[in-house]
Amino acid sequence: MAHNGFINYNSASALRDFLKEEGLGMQKKFGQNFLINPTVRQSLVDSLGCEAGSEVWEVGPGLGAMTALLLEKGLAVRAFEIDAGFIRILKRLFEKEKNFNLIEGDVLKTWRAQKTASCENLFFLGNLPYNIAAALLADFIEKGQLFTRIVVTVQKEVALRMAAAAGSPDYSSFSVLCASAYKVKPLMTIRPSSFFPQPNVDSMGVLLERHPVLEGTCENQIPAVFYRLVRALFASRRKTIKNNLTAFLASKEMCIELLRENGIAENERAENLKMDSFMSLAKSIENMRILDKDVNIGKYRQN
Repeated sequence: MAHNGFINYNSASALRDFLKEEGLGMQKKFGQNFLINPTVRQSLVDSLGCEAGSEVWEVGPGLGAMTALLLEKGLAVRAFEIDAGFIRILKRLFEKEKNFNLIEGDVLKTWRAQKTASCENLFFLGNLPYNIAAALLADFIEKGQLFTRIVVTVQKEVALRMAAAAGSPDYSSFSVLCASAYKVKPLMTIRPSSFFPQPNVDSMGVLLERHPVLEGTCENQIPAVFYRLVRALFASRRKTIKNNLTAFLASKEMCIELLRENGIAENERAENLKMDSFMSLAKSIENMRILDKDVNIGKYRQN
């Protein structure tokens, strides 16, 4: 129930009553689940490790449970919310907070207008809807919107992909993408009972800490072709590096030359390549593009 603007964020029944009072419903298409475990909420906020005055982007604030904790720490919150009903409540609760800035709409469409010139003391927190988690994080990294630290709650399956190492069953293009910008550390498994309504699967809190070489910049300092190359090499997992790379470059001869130059076996597969191999391949491709203007480096197809 809400009293004088206070919402009991720790009780499923209280939240259910509040939603009913306000004429609000949970919309499945937005993947909405409130984190009702106060210990988990506090632990996730503390894991950000940011000091008062820093800015935090929060995606999916819902009714403001985590938002309130961030503001109590003296942080500047830029909250992204898509649900019109929740937007109404957030405005009511935090309209007098000078450190609160609400961005309305689909974060996948609205975040680019908020892109920062500097990523110093910029953090990210999100109890991310399962249906957008990977797409949003990938978009941030590929478009050069980096953060000092990211703490997210995602489906456990997504978390395992984010943190997977080469050679493991969960290793994917998303694993390489995350590792290109961040050191990924699983924080805790979060059971369905910590949410309202309860999801059907376990969730996991994950910490992404920006690599030291990237501090002070929003740019990845990574070859422009890197992410498209990684996606291409994972496009058909049953195929060898040689087959996927040949399709990407539209040149079998160039593919063989690149693999030989980088010491990669033709029958190797993407799931066994470590970050440095992907990086060296990307750099070799870019060097060939610079040295030989007539080389047709495929069509740089999006995969």
